[in-house]
Amino acid sequence: MAELTAKTPCAGLLPISAGRVTVTEVDPGPMTAIAPFKGKEKTLAGALDRAHGLGGPAPGQTRVKGHVRILWFGHAHALLVGVAPKPTLARHAALTDQGDAWAVVQVEGAEARDVLARLTPLDLRDAVFAVDATARTELAHMQAAITRVGAQAWQMMVFRSMATTLVHDLDAAMRGVAARR
Repeated sequence: MAELTAKTPCAGLLPISAGRVTVTEVDPGPMTAIAPFKGKEKTLAGALDRAHGLGGPAPGQTRVKGHVRILWFGHAHALLVGVAPKPTLARHAALTDQGDAWAVVQVEGAEARDVLARLTPLDLRDAVFAVDATARTELAHMQAAITRVGAQAWQMMVFRSMATTLVHDLDAAMRGVAARR
């Protein structure tokens, strides 16, 4: 009988470094998409606060409490990361497990913004995209979610099937930025 072994989306691909940038894979823990039922948007925010100590995030924002994060994930949608949702949330929203759906990486370092500028149309300057800002956007030719998690650190999420492409595109951008020096 064959034995199956679970692998992360970027197994064997990361970490990588070039110049003053490093890319590592992130294990975000449980991830759950939250889509409020019609007319339940306001009650969902209160339920999230009671269940996890985080209300619903404003558009383009993330709320963080310890290792738990809730990201704005599109019109009236959110992504709960780091903890399984409390069952009480099911009265207010559709909850969909996303744990195996995404590859999550962190790009960090002094030239991380320059690397990302080669791959996304987002304006990543401090005044526009502060820590805890998040966006659904294009990254190279893939759909992605990008969240700023530190002064020089961004987490990217792409569909799991695009993990190899993500690492390839990040590596090429990192080498291009490093070659400028």
